[in-house]
Amino acid sequence: MGTLLGIARHARPKAPMEVIDHARVTPETGIAGDFRGAMKGKPYKRQVTLIERGDWDAAMAEVGHSIGWQERRANLLVDGLDLPQTKGVRLRIGADVVLEITRETDPCERMEALADGLRAALTPDWRGGACAMVITGGEIAVGDDIRIEA
Repeated sequence: MGTLLGIARHARPKAPMEVIDHARVTPETGIAGDFRGAMKGKPYKRQVTLIERGDWDAAMAEVGHSIGWQERRANLLVDGLDLPQTKGVRLRIGADVVLEITRETDPCERMEALADGLRAALTPDWRGGACAMVITGGEIAVGDDIRIEA
């Protein structure tokens, strides 16, 4: 079991990330207020993105920088849980929210604008994170438990 350390969202493409301490999550909208969660196409397989704190820290060490995790543009920062690298695995956050892993989050060219070599540092072993779709909605908050569903 791990812990949800951070929640972030952005209202439109290329908008700054807003770090928040709790959020409503639904199958229709993803994280409330995040433009990506309500994208067209059912099911939309990139509603929520997750990254492990240890992977972000390792990438930062590799490029010699200290940049806030939200600049990765991920929605959820997870600690103490090795995110599954398998499509279809489900995660439960808090009491109600269930996400299903759909694919790896591919690091984009925007990472190079943050630090030279960051895109490459996020590429191995799903270090850039995982994409997920919302199966069951509810409320999440920083500090919630996150675990793999059996």
